[in-house]
Amino acid sequence: MGIYEELKWRGLIKDESSPELKDLLNKGGMTFYIGTDPTGDSLHIGHFSSFLISKRLKDAGHNPVLLVGGGTGLIGDPKPDAERPMITVEEVNHNFSCLKAQAEKIFGFEVVNNYDWLKDFSYIEWLRDVGKYFNVGYMLNKDIVRRRLDEGITYTEFSYMTMQAYDFMWLYQNKGVTLQVAGQDQWGNITAGIELVRKKLGKEVFGFTMPLLTKSDGSKFGKTNGKAIWLDINKTSAYEMYQFFINSEDSKVIDYLKFLTFLSREEIERLEASNSEHPELREAHKALAREVITFLHGEEAYNSAVKIADTFFKGNLKELTYDELKQGTADLERTKIEDGAPLINTLVNIGACKSNREARDLISGSSISVNGEKVTDLGCTLKKDDAFNKELTIIKKGKKYYYAVEF
Repeated sequence: MGIYEELKWRGLIKDESSPELKDLLNKGGMTFYIGTDPTGDSLHIGHFSSFLISKRLKDAGHNPVLLVGGGTGLIGDPKPDAERPMITVEEVNHNFSCLKAQAEKIFGFEVVNNYDWLKDFSYIEWLRDVGKYFNVGYMLNKDIVRRRLDEGITYTEFSYMTMQAYDFMWLYQNKGVTLQVAGQDQWGNITAGIELVRKKLGKEVFGFTMPLLTKSDGSKFGKTNGKAIWLDINKTSAYEMYQFFINSEDSKVIDYLKFLTFLSREEIERLEASNSEHPELREAHKALAREVITFLHGEEAYNSAVKIADTFFKGNLKELTYDELKQGTADLERTKIEDGAPLINTLVNIGACKSNREARDLISGSSISVNGEKVTDLGCTLKKDDAFNKELTIIKKGKKYYYAVEF
């Protein structure tokens, strides 16, 4: 199976610019680029599937260039529903440095910045050398522009397409790039670049898009409790990422395995059968978590995430290091208490119980644990000296409800 057929099977090709693309991809030897604007200081899991295509293509004999748009990031790609807020030059430069370092560490590919070739254009030069090759009717017909016409789209946003198109031409002339790969929302920008190269240089270049990774309701994949799943382990711990994948929808987990892992077709089909016949085992989910976390952060980080998850499930918290404990409780709201606070009052204050009576009943019924140990003493008080690192105490109600208090 060639790389084209591989990408098709995985569902990673949506739009194609030319029937020649199949043979070109299978032949190898193309220089291609994929890009992102530095709107944040880390890539997130939504970027990951797109950037993994770079590795798949490289392994098939193609040459990747990763573009982090320090120039286009100052403008902002039009969103489907609203204008992006402008970010400062300082923020863009900081984010570029972070993303460049991250992309080089994870993927090891060449990273370029379109600010380097966009910054010296004067407005007149841009209109004469670039703008004259764009037909306004053609631009208005692009999906992302057409969807914004009723709400309103600014001239700045409208012009973004010309900048990304110029990127393609510059990379063709200076890096030998003949292929652009991007998410499906970039199809209009890709075809604009193909047209610019054809009109201005008389050459043919190519492009394809991949579907956006989504949940079953069509919303973007990559957030939990409103928080993005970042590739930076300091922003999203390996444990948080593990929990995110373990809790993925059963109906979508096989798609995620195809998009986000290098597991073989045979292995994914085996996991698909397991997911269908024994969904309670969550074998596909565990494989997804293992493959992504190991690729990004290494086997040690993955093993630590599994240890934290298993320990919290069993309740043996003293088996964890303080750092592992913090990872496992990162999403828990912290409540400040005084040294020696009565457990009964604390259970009510943190919302674990509605009344002192309920708290007493739960304690008497062995339904409350403090730092991994069952408590049945109604006079129990929470002491700083008994806390993890003399800072953090973890209270468990029943089999799965955890609360964190700090002194």
